[in-house]
Amino acid sequence: MHDVEHQITAGAVMRAAVLRALGEAPRCEEVPLPRAAEDEEVVRVTACPLTNLDRARAAGTHFSAPTRLPAVCGASLAAGTLPDGSRVLFRAPGGAMAEWAVTRRAWCSPIPDSVDDAVAAAVQNPGVSAWNALEWRAGLRPGESVLVLGATGVAGQLAVQIAKHLGAGRVVAAGRNPRVLAELPALGADAVVRLDRPDDAVRHALRAAAGDQDFDVVLDYLWGRPAEVFVSTLGSADMELRFSRTRLVQIGVMAGPTLNLSAEVLRSSGLEIVGSGTGNAPPAEVLAGALDQVLGLLADGVLRMEVSRVPLTRVRDVWDLDQRGRRTVLMP
Repeated sequence: MHDVEHQITAGAVMRAAVLRALGEAPRCEEVPLPRAAEDEEVVRVTACPLTNLDRARAAGTHFSAPTRLPAVCGASLAAGTLPDGSRVLFRAPGGAMAEWAVTRRAWCSPIPDSVDDAVAAAVQNPGVSAWNALEWRAGLRPGESVLVLGATGVAGQLAVQIAKHLGAGRVVAAGRNPRVLAELPALGADAVVRLDRPDDAVRHALRAAAGDQDFDVVLDYLWGRPAEVFVSTLGSADMELRFSRTRLVQIGVMAGPTLNLSAEVLRSSGLEIVGSGTGNAPPAEVLAGALDQVLGLLADGVLRMEVSRVPLTRVRDVWDLDQRGRRTVLMP
């Protein structure tokens, strides 16, 4: 801490991604180094992911958008080094897209020696989200079938791998990026469905991929029209009594924030819809356990993830860049 404290008392500054108005991209600016309270520590940031959540908060379209501006961006866990030299993933309520941030020991998790800081920072949000959606919200059981809507995104690719690791019998990956779709069988997908086609073609492909029975679990990163088309594949036109469960876990809205939902589908199918987010998160110890599991899978080479390392000074240039299946990680 002595070096950091010396810089703070000397009035030193740092570079950070600063948001000055909702709806604008942040700029890399110089701001004062953060001050740590008695129960806090200043951590040197080594890698901070740029996520869809960060973009939505900056745009003012997410319920957690900052109300006091200017603000330092960076809502997800970042990677950094504590004063004692420990490499950790940490949470920083004051923002982590900066050279330095303030955290608490209770908000830190060790990074395995064999895991790169940029990859560790990138995997936390999508990896833990997918793990909790499958295990906590959907209650995935070994042998069940899983459909991932939006499988070509960063989170979707991890969801395919984690579903297989957790024992899914069949995993179907649906997405709009042909290049990434072609790579998903190597990550565990048993079948792929292209969503960049007419609705009838997508509907037919989803039904064929489901086989004789409906999917047990659906992870939805898209919502909007793709989810609406999927829902239309469910339901029956007869009055036969039957039991089935399709647990759809709503996670993201990359294709739209709303959809039209047929009451008849709800009454004639086993569709159950739940959300997965901050408002229904599992206990802290469950989240910590999921993070440990995901980091362990990375360390063992079970999980694969692509990242694009970008200097923090270029944050404005890459803010709205299509990541094309890769996670952008800002490097201070």
